[in-house]
Amino acid sequence: MPTFAPVDEQLTYIKKGSAEIVKESELREKLEKSRKSGTPLRVKAGFDPTAPDLHLGHTVLLRKLKHFQDLGHTVIFLIGDFTGMIGDPTGRSVTRPPLTPEELKRNAQTYMEQVYRILSKAGTELRFNNEWFGTMGAADWIRLAAKTTVSQMLEREDFHKRFREEKPIALHELLYPLAQGYDSVALKADVELGGTDQKFNLLMGRELQRGYGQESQVVLTMPILEGLDGVQKMSKSYGNAIGIKEAPLEMYGKLMSISDDMMWRYYELLTDVQQHEIVGMITRVKNGSEHPMLLKKKLARMVVADFHDQQAAEIAANDWQKQFQERDAPEEIQEIEVKVGQVCTEGFGPRSAPLVYAGDVPIKVDKLLTASGLTASNSEGVRKIKEHAVKFDGSTILTPVLSAAIKNPFVVRVGKKIRRVRVVPD
Repeated sequence: MPTFAPVDEQLTYIKKGSAEIVKESELREKLEKSRKSGTPLRVKAGFDPTAPDLHLGHTVLLRKLKHFQDLGHTVIFLIGDFTGMIGDPTGRSVTRPPLTPEELKRNAQTYMEQVYRILSKAGTELRFNNEWFGTMGAADWIRLAAKTTVSQMLEREDFHKRFREEKPIALHELLYPLAQGYDSVALKADVELGGTDQKFNLLMGRELQRGYGQESQVVLTMPILEGLDGVQKMSKSYGNAIGIKEAPLEMYGKLMSISDDMMWRYYELLTDVQQHEIVGMITRVKNGSEHPMLLKKKLARMVVADFHDQQAAEIAANDWQKQFQERDAPEEIQEIEVKVGQVCTEGFGPRSAPLVYAGDVPIKVDKLLTASGLTASNSEGVRKIKEHAVKFDGSTILTPVLSAAIKNPFVVRVGKKIRRVRVVPD
């Protein structure tokens, strides 16, 4: 029979970084019952495979699942291959375009490859909600729909706002909270995790479980992680995200770019460091006994090690140090291939790419910076050139068009970012 830590100790670890628990008294009761019986809690979090890759913002929930796993409980990583076809309306002002089953399947596969970078495979129950929804008939859906009302659905902020603004609400969108709630019924979840923006859907699970004669799950919400800008939520569409499949040096460098204040938030939501340890670090920084730069380097190494390994984290740290101090190029540099048609000036003739580019092959520097991922746009590339922040093979670039000879591949640096670029034929 499993041995569980004292309930107060478990609660302290579970509450680290959490936004809200509905209800904490119920969670305490469940933990006490679990400890007494030796039966682990069933802790669920669902992810619709609507994008191919996860970023660190997604891992906030995975990290909290890991905390439950560390405490000996069963975690359920639920892939919403059915609900993904509906599309979560949370935070949407218009109906989300549906994904095809093929897209969902492809994205789900990448999720499965990535999730075990945090969770232990042995202690994880991997489920797909098409297991139960795929067998439900029309009568089952009618019985499920009878568990709630249209007025309850319109209380949800997203729907209420769209209704007030006379924007369309598709009928299938109203099914999403019901479907997510029924997942908890099918899985007999004791606890469900979600972002603060998911509270309505999570509470629907509590209500439906009561309607189906089950004990209500406890709802634990986690904050939405801010991105590198420290303002907007982390999102690839905002250009402020750190993908968990990014190269170690890229990931390390991005983490080093966050503000000192944001560092504590990342420690809290992206690491297993205990809350009292984080408080201790904050105290030492405030009294001047420890420099924040050293703690940020520690954070960056920890996060990189989680998604790669310790050796990769140390190499990234050493390479970033070389890069930061403007010494020679680091040993490990991500190599990027760009097509000649992407980077040559408009109107340039044949799209061929010899090994050595001579003066008759003009390269638009801003286009090359964007194509290689060193800048988010051509306009940012132009600005970086004007700031004298662009170097090719150690030489500062001052003109928007490069017509000097270049040997493939060549090292391009923009500030602290660095790539080895190889120009190839179209």
